[in-house]
This record gives sequence, C-alpha cells and structure tokens, in this order.
Amino acid sequence: MKTSIARKVLMALSGFFLITFLILHLIINLTSVLSPENYNIASHWMGTNPVIQFAMQPVLIFGVIFHLAMGIYLELKNNNARAVKYAMNKPSANASWVSRNMIYTGIMIFLFLGLHFYDFWIPEIVHKYVHFLPEDSTRYFHELQMKFQDPVRVGLYCVSFVFLGLHLLHGFQSAFQSVGFSHNRYTPLLKKLGNAFAMIMAFGFIFIALFHYVSQL
Repeated sequence: MKTSIARKVLMALSGFFLITFLILHLIINLTSVLSPENYNIASHWMGTNPVIQFAMQPVLIFGVIFHLAMGIYLELKNNNARAVKYAMNKPSANASWVSRNMIYTGIMIFLFLGLHFYDFWIPEIVHKYVHFLPEDSTRYFHELQMKFQDPVRVGLYCVSFVFLGLHLLHGFQSAFQSVGFSHNRYTPLLKKLGNAFAMIMAFGFIFIALFHYVSQL
C-alpha cells in the first residue's frame, strides 16, 4: 500500500515538474507572436546556457519518460486490481471519460513529442554538435516560422495540443490529490483552476501555431 502511494506521489511530482515546463514553454513561445527579437534573445539564451543544455534538458527528458512509464504502470496495476471491470460497472457514472483515458491522451502527447523533437530538438543538436555551425542569435524565429508553413504539420500540432488539454483536465487536479491536497472546501476551486489551466495551455499553443501559419499565407 505504501509503495503504491509512493508511486502516485512520484507520478504527481513529475507532473508538477512538467506543468512548470509547460508554463515556461508557453511564455517563451508567446514572445514569438509579440516580439520576434525577444523570441530570438530568449531562444538563444536557452540554447546556449550550459545549465539548461547539460543539466535541465536531460532532467526534462527523463521527467517525460518517467511520467509516461509510471502512468502506464499504474494504469496496468489498477486494471489488474479491479474485481469488477469498468464494462460491468458503468464507467461513465463513476469517472469522467478523460480520467478513464489518461493513458491514451498521454501516449498521444508522447508521440507528438517525437514530432516536436524531430522538428526542433534534433536539428538544434545537429546544428551545434554535429556540424558545429557558428551561432546566429537571429535564426530562431525564422526556423520557427519555417516549421509552420505546412498545413498538415500545423494540423498535427493543433490536434496534439487538444490531447494535451484533455490530459491536463484530469491530470492537474489529480496531481494535487495525490500529494494530499484534497478538501471539500478547496477541491471544487482546484478543479475549476485545473480546467482553466488546461484550456489556457491548449488554446495558447494552438493560437501560436495558427498565428505563424496564417501570418505566412
């Protein structure tokens, strides 16, 4: 029992870490809409700061993999522990669709990260550590816009952000409950905050992708 609780707490903590990253990522990417110059400055700083590159970046990658792996493990454990399957127990009356499908929304987000790495992270690694090209602090905005010229890619990004929002709808509140932050007085407010956060994240990233696509038509 204690081991199961510990796993849920670790799952929640990794979720909090990724939520923090999402907030920072959204803020930085919004600068690409408001000020290309500031986006270049922020991206160049992120891309050349050794602490971020060699300490935080590996931790982030580990956090994503750990969160997905732990989520799948806990889901399988929960399925095996149920004496009565959801199909026999009216799942819609006991839990929301989102909470019952967290594993699938999580997998879709993970697949999207593969595309995102292919678009941005891998080219950045090749640029710096394979070709050893000289740094150009003004290149980031142009490279971002190049990725959002293809309507198919933009569509994939937007759909992925919808899955991100669905995942956060339950994940935000669930993370707080897993660390013991649950009370009849505060839980409804926390749920509303989680819903707002999920919508802000999803629509924020969708807006950025559509902005750069439409601005180049």
